Amino acid sequence: MEDGSPKTAYDIAMERLRKKDADAGIANVPLTDAQKAAIAEARNFYDSKIAEREVLHESTVRRTQDPEALKGLEADYHRDRDRFVSDRDSKIERIRRGNS
Repeated sequence: MEDGSPKTAYDIAMERLRKKDADAGIANVPLTDAQKAAIAEARNFYDSKIAEREVLHESTVRRTQDPEALKGLEADYHRDRDRFVSDRDSKIERIRRGNS
């Protein structure tokens, strides 16, 4: 801090992380406006997919009485949700790298 005030734990941690990244050769490249827009669009798309899947899951769960079937529905829901999150994160990483 240039004003001479004490550093917070957050500031100290961020300095350490920036130094660690610099030592590892990782450059901090700011995102362009187009990348920010693409990331926001990807987040919105996958968030809507997750919300849609959640609504469908809740609807199916309400109609199901069999405990074994419920376990299967829960497993399917969590698998689909994890896939959407993974796809979203992969797409965001590709956008950050400038690959799409």
